[in-house]
Amino acid sequence: MLLVLSAEHRAHLGCLPRAGGAVGELGRLALEQLRRGAAPRACESAARKLNISVDIIQHGVEGLVYLLTESSKLMISEVDFQDSINVLGFSDELNKSLLQLYLDNRKEIRSILGELAPRLPSYHSLEWRLDVQLASRSLRQQIKPAVTMKLHLNQNEDQTAQVLQTDPATLLHLIQQLEQALGEMKMNHCRRIVRNMK
Repeated sequence: MLLVLSAEHRAHLGCLPRAGGAVGELGRLALEQLRRGAAPRACESAARKLNISVDIIQHGVEGLVYLLTESSKLMISEVDFQDSINVLGFSDELNKSLLQLYLDNRKEIRSILGELAPRLPSYHSLEWRLDVQLASRSLRQQIKPAVTMKLHLNQNEDQTAQVLQTDPATLLHLIQQLEQALGEMKMNHCRRIVRNMK
């Protein structure tokens, strides 16, 4: 699976050859940015130390952050990473430096991204009830079914409950959509995506 880079990201990564042998320093800044957030002072300090403009440093760091995070998210292989950056036209030495930076740090980057991911609630249990209204004051004969569900969820070790009510036709449609989604998850394409997300 190749990483597709937009024109903006290519332009940012295009600053790397102008940084000369400072790719290691830019990689260190990119990792620090992932760990702690943007640090303009660190970029200014690196620019003075390396005698390069601050813009080149910032664009190079932004490009590296994107390249490393997206590659780590997809857990692309060594060969795919090399193929992804070959289109940039960098020297072999720069390509090897980028590859080594990726290989050395992809596990840490994945753990940082995992910590940043939102914690979504998970399913605990479901209670349901079927109510049928057979008549009312205005209508003597009517059948109006309703399904009431109480969905219990776990979120951050707390339990919450959501009460939902729907008619059987909508519930059947929802079930069909969920079954269709589960069927699609069994396809090879989806399996590959899920495997790469882990």
